[in-house]
Amino acid sequence: MSTKILSLQGKGLKLDTRADIEPYLKDADAPTLEEIHLGGNTLGVEASKALGEFLSKATSLKVADFADIFTGRLISEIPLALEAICTPLIDKTSLVEINLSDNAFGGRSVDPMLPFLTHNRSFRVLKLNNNGLGPAGGAAIADALLESAELSKKAGKQSNLRTIVCGRNRLENGSAPSWAKAIAAHGLLEEVRMPQNGIRMEGIVALAGGLAKNAKLQNLDLQDNTFSAAGSKAMAAALASWADLETLNFSDCVLSDEGEVPEIVDALMEGSNPKLRDLFLQNNNLEGKTLARLAEGIPMKLAALKSLELQWNDIEEDDENIQELGDLLKARGGKLSLADEDEEDEDEEDKEEAEEEEEATKEGEPVADKATDDALADMMSKVAIR
Repeated sequence: MSTKILSLQGKGLKLDTRADIEPYLKDADAPTLEEIHLGGNTLGVEASKALGEFLSKATSLKVADFADIFTGRLISEIPLALEAICTPLIDKTSLVEINLSDNAFGGRSVDPMLPFLTHNRSFRVLKLNNNGLGPAGGAAIADALLESAELSKKAGKQSNLRTIVCGRNRLENGSAPSWAKAIAAHGLLEEVRMPQNGIRMEGIVALAGGLAKNAKLQNLDLQDNTFSAAGSKAMAAALASWADLETLNFSDCVLSDEGEVPEIVDALMEGSNPKLRDLFLQNNNLEGKTLARLAEGIPMKLAALKSLELQWNDIEEDDENIQELGDLLKARGGKLSLADEDEEDEDEEDKEEAEEEEEATKEGEPVADKATDDALADMMSKVAIR
C-alpha cells in the first residue's frame, strides 16, 4: 500500500482506547499522508482523541473518509469522538473530501461538526449520507454551510464546495429553506445528491430556487422526494439554468398526475439540457403520452442521452414507441430500461430454456418436462434405502 494512504477499511476493529488505535497509526507518516480510510470499524472517545492528535500533524491530507465508524457506540460517546476528529481538520487547506456517511449522528450530534463546516473553506466534496439528521440537524448543517459561503464572499473568494451528498437523512420540509439558501450561496456546485429525505412540494420549490443559482450543475439526484404539481413546475423552470447537466434522477418523485405529461419532461423535450446523458424517471405514474413525448423529443433535443430508466410506470408493454426509443438508445451505445432487472433476468432464462428445448427437438432428442422432473426428484428424495 502507498505510504500516502492509510486504510483500515472494513476490518471490523473495535478501537476503544489510545492503545487500541496507536499500533495502526505508528507506522504512518502524518505529514505526507494524503488519504485516510477508516470505514467499517468502530471508534471510542479515547481512540478518537489519539486519531485527532495524529490528524493535527497531517499537513497534506486530501481525503478524510470516516464513514461508518461509530457502530455500537452510545449517543453520549459520539459527540465527543466527533469533536476530537473534526477539530484538527479545521485548518487543513489541502483537504478535498470529507466523508461522514453511515454514522447515526441524529440531530443531537451535529454540533461538533459545525465549526469544521463553517471554517474549513478548502474542501470540495461533502458526504453526509444516512446520518439520521432530521429537519433540525439538517438545518444546522445547512446554516453552517451558508455561513461558510458568506465568509468566503467577505474574504473576496469564491466557494470551493462542488459536491453535496446528503441523502437518507429525513431532512423533510423543515430544513429545505436552509438548504436552499446554502446551495444558492455556494453557487458553483456541480453535484447535489439528496435522495430519500421526505421533502414535499413546498420544500422542493425552495430547493429548485437554490439549485437554479448553480449554473455549473452536472449531476442532480432528488429521488424519492415528493414533487407533485407545484414542485414539478418549479423544478421544470430551474432546468434551463443547468446547460451542463449530465445526470438527472427524479425517480419516485410523483411527477405525473392522472397520466398527464409532466412539465419536467416537456422542458427536457424543448431542449433545456442538451448535454443530458442519464435520465431516471422510474415510478412516476407516467403513461403513454409521456413515452410519446420522449420518443418525439429525444432524437432532436437530447442527442447525448444514452440511458433512460422508466421502470414501474403505467406504460403498456406493446406501446409502439418502446421499440423506437430502445433502438435509438442502443444505436448510441446506451439502453432503455422498462422492466425490473430481476424480471429481465427471468425472461432471459426462460428464453434460453425455450431455445434449448427447440434445439433438442430439432435434433430428435426427447425434451424433459421440468415439472415432471421436479416432482420425480421430490419423490426420490423421500425414499429411504434400508
